[in-house]
Amino acid sequence: METFGEPWPELNDGLTYKDVVPPSNTALETLVQFYSTKHNRSAPLEGWLQRIRNGQIMVDGQVVKDPDTILREGSELVYHRLPWREADAPYLLEVLYEDDDLVALNKPSGLQVLPGGFFQQKTVLTQLQRRANKKASSSAGLLQVSHPVPVHRLGRGTSGILLCAKSKLAKTRLAEYFADGTSVIGNKRETNVELGVKRRITKIYRALVSGIIDNKEVVITQPIGLIRYPGVANGLYVASSSGKPALSKVDVLERDVQGNCTLVQVEIQSGRPHQIRIHLSFIGHPLIGDPLYDAGGHPKCFKSELGDGSFAEDGGYQRPVNPVPGDCGYYLHAHRLVLYHPITSKVIVITATLPSILQTRDEANQKEQPQRP
Repeated sequence: METFGEPWPELNDGLTYKDVVPPSNTALETLVQFYSTKHNRSAPLEGWLQRIRNGQIMVDGQVVKDPDTILREGSELVYHRLPWREADAPYLLEVLYEDDDLVALNKPSGLQVLPGGFFQQKTVLTQLQRRANKKASSSAGLLQVSHPVPVHRLGRGTSGILLCAKSKLAKTRLAEYFADGTSVIGNKRETNVELGVKRRITKIYRALVSGIIDNKEVVITQPIGLIRYPGVANGLYVASSSGKPALSKVDVLERDVQGNCTLVQVEIQSGRPHQIRIHLSFIGHPLIGDPLYDAGGHPKCFKSELGDGSFAEDGGYQRPVNPVPGDCGYYLHAHRLVLYHPITSKVIVITATLPSILQTRDEANQKEQPQRP
């Protein structure tokens, strides 16, 4: 199987954000008023003052360092975010399956899928783009090179199968597959098999959870919704009675009484963010090492303090002390995927090798046995 990826640079390339001053019925707005009100989640007033005085903002193509500059309706604003050093992340990706329409990757734990938050360049998407650009260069325009994009997300700390589309039609149909899996759940407890639903995509995960799950099988139907949470601008997903329906089927594979943990297999029949972490913690068995979710499906703390009360070099907020969804440490792996090919309808089964900690004793023993000549 092919493995690809380029080492990350010391600093990323920074970012550029564009705005247009809208019509206003109120008094004319200053440059600092515009940014500190419209983009207050990016930085506080003091941070925007710093950015303006650094010369990071242009108005109609000219650098403006006076924060009290009056803005005119229709003016084009450009904010240049300075390059920064992103946290360490793996960069190699293994190709598990590939054809003209899709590619399935084995994503390592610690690598973010799409840009966001503190990770803008150290992402799966960046490595996919680099790979496509290399192929375009080597083909010298003789072949039409596709630019794959992920069609679903895995948490940064989650490893395993990540499905990416290489054509527009595949992207559209795969998005429909994932949406269909969520839409049939409604408020019902039944699994898709019991509902008589023929799923076009099935995802099987492995996880290691704290405590001993007594039942061999558990079906979790707890809805998942958003709450306000410090350090997460758009809110945090948690177990919530007023949230959206979600369904997870959990099968116990092995119990470790001495270690007080249980190895489980999870089939998710809806695709809510952080669903497995939330559902297992909701029933009192959070993933081993999960820094965020606690029993009940809620965060362990709501502390809002920043690291030392200072601003980042670029004037933005420092990383909060409390855990955030992208923090790693838990054991969750997208192990198996069964898919009706979006173009040919052929059934494809994709498997990502299990980390040793998520193997049963029998699986570990089989791996250790020498192969027959």
